[in-house]
Amino acid sequence: MADPLLEPFQLRRLTIRNRIISTAHAPNLVEDGHPRDRYRLYHEEKAKGGIGMTMVGGSTNIAPDSPSVFGQLYAGDDSIVPWFRRLTEGVKSHGAAIMCQITHMGRRTAWDDGHWLPVIGPSGRRERAHRAFPKGMEREDIARVIDDFAAAARRCQEGGFDGIELLSHSHLLGQFLSPLVNDREDDYGGSLENRLRLTLEVLAAMRVAVGPEMILGIRMTGDELEEAGLSADDCVAVSRMLADTGQVDFLNILAGAPYNDLGLAGWVPPMGMPSAPHLPIAGRIRQATGLPVMHAGGIADLATARHAVSEGHVDLVGMTRAHIADPHLVAKLLRGEEDRIRPCVGLGACVDRVNQGKPAVCGHNVATGREAVMPHVIAPANTRRKVLVVGGGPGGLEAARVSALRGHDVVLMEAADRLGGQLLLACKGRVRRQVRGVADWLIAEVERLGVETRLNCYAEAGDVLTEAPDTVIIATGGWPEPPAIPGGDLTLSGWDVLSGAARPSGAVLLMDEAGDQPGAVTADALAEMGCSVELVTPDRSPLHDLGPTTSAVALRQLARDGVRMTCLHELARVEADGAKRLATLRHVLTGETVTRSVDHVVVEHGLTPSDALYHALKDGSSNLGQLDHAAMIAGTDPFRQMNPQGRYRLARIGDAVAGRNIHAAVYDALRVCKSL
Repeated sequence: MADPLLEPFQLRRLTIRNRIISTAHAPNLVEDGHPRDRYRLYHEEKAKGGIGMTMVGGSTNIAPDSPSVFGQLYAGDDSIVPWFRRLTEGVKSHGAAIMCQITHMGRRTAWDDGHWLPVIGPSGRRERAHRAFPKGMEREDIARVIDDFAAAARRCQEGGFDGIELLSHSHLLGQFLSPLVNDREDDYGGSLENRLRLTLEVLAAMRVAVGPEMILGIRMTGDELEEAGLSADDCVAVSRMLADTGQVDFLNILAGAPYNDLGLAGWVPPMGMPSAPHLPIAGRIRQATGLPVMHAGGIADLATARHAVSEGHVDLVGMTRAHIADPHLVAKLLRGEEDRIRPCVGLGACVDRVNQGKPAVCGHNVATGREAVMPHVIAPANTRRKVLVVGGGPGGLEAARVSALRGHDVVLMEAADRLGGQLLLACKGRVRRQVRGVADWLIAEVERLGVETRLNCYAEAGDVLTEAPDTVIIATGGWPEPPAIPGGDLTLSGWDVLSGAARPSGAVLLMDEAGDQPGAVTADALAEMGCSVELVTPDRSPLHDLGPTTSAVALRQLARDGVRMTCLHELARVEADGAKRLATLRHVLTGETVTRSVDHVVVEHGLTPSDALYHALKDGSSNLGQLDHAAMIAGTDPFRQMNPQGRYRLARIGDAVAGRNIHAAVYDALRVCKSL
């Protein structure tokens, strides 16, 4: 039986080679608002990997009073057109279709960035997520914005795109449409028809600018899922009005109201949120209009995507973050290697980093966004060598995988009785369980590649030297040492809790110095055990280092757990008081102290590198354990001859260097091993 995902789709004059697409998003890879080489290669990789269509320019801005807040393209002047042409030619050369999304952010941006022009909106209502107080638009502003949309559409056409998507949802056009935002009393407010007026005028102007043959579509909400917002019935009515114009060739449907962090998490769900919850909403609009419908939102696996198409919910299914995790997803499907697709598990690094002003990365595919220097496909080495990897966490597993793909003889030593390292702890609690999928994929790959794995093997220097390796990779991770405070030895670590080595009960004070996922997972696990938990942090907010979607979901769970949160305090001292613990907290700004009487004190303050084996082997290595930073950055061989008597090359990676995260450990491994 033919796979419905692999059937071509005809969108007017455009044949899309399969039903799998990447919808518009902003990976923050722009340079001066342009899609230069890094941006182009990021999208070309998906085209090489067999995707049907990639849509670029998530929130491409069309005017100077719509400044970029997360690394968007800027199509407000003609300087972008040559870069558009290079991008479209590159993607099309690999057989994929390509479209561009354009928008005006309205109030959904920052007022104190770009040219410091007033942020505009239908009314003066502020959005909590982006925090600007907008100027209510005058008629002249409306006329200007319509002209800006038409000019940007012309630039997209000149840039060689197959089509243009107009972004409505939550941006300026959607703000006019939503009763949550629009309280105007003129022809652009009040009735649903009036609130849609600006969208229709923009569409008409764009159609004049690009002519009748250019494909035009709209990304819009199918239900704001808010009591006073656009209802599902409202959105069906809007979609029918759009279809009746004859100017819209497709609809891209999503749902929710991302006007705060939790709303954003509902729109672009991290782990801990339902999978593909809004498919029926998209399907209803498809049935109501007869227009081709696209949809993306938590569709991370092919089974769900196949269901979306075969059951008639959508014509084209967006697997955007799934392609960040594995841009060769379609190619693997075509080869019958569906089980080898690197999964998107919802780590959230892509979305959250962009919303923190950083380039998007995949939590565990470190080549994504770095295609100029990091390969997605590992080439075999000219000479087979022996590689010994010590440590079976994510860094060690990736080092073993890449080395085996190079064709080397790989031995992996792991002190524990299972592979996975800290991933086996990170998946505890109720929100982050999907993290286990990272370990499962890496373990399956090293097994398939024939890596010799030795469990319960605590490697010492003599064990390593007996193997006579050409290269040794130290991926031994780190260890949560007690805090260096009076009474620090009376505390437990997050590892004690998550591993089951300790079973706390009663009142627990959790001191979180890191502000990242470990503290959140530990707090949730403690609450699940029935503990009464107070999470204390020296930061001005709990889980300070998490981005908006993952923090919103984690904090919601902790609120449901009844976890109390105390900010701006550090742990100064712990004393025994019979079976209890007296914890002295010090305010980090005033120095004032308070004391808590609790049953247990748990501390999450990062890791100390487990680097004894590295130091024992360092003097015998040809590179003295050093890696050339310039080569690491450029993606070339980082090993340099520093010790002519050295018998092997040596590298340490991940937390064995310094406590960081999954992405850092895997990135270390790829940079070190891809040229072995």
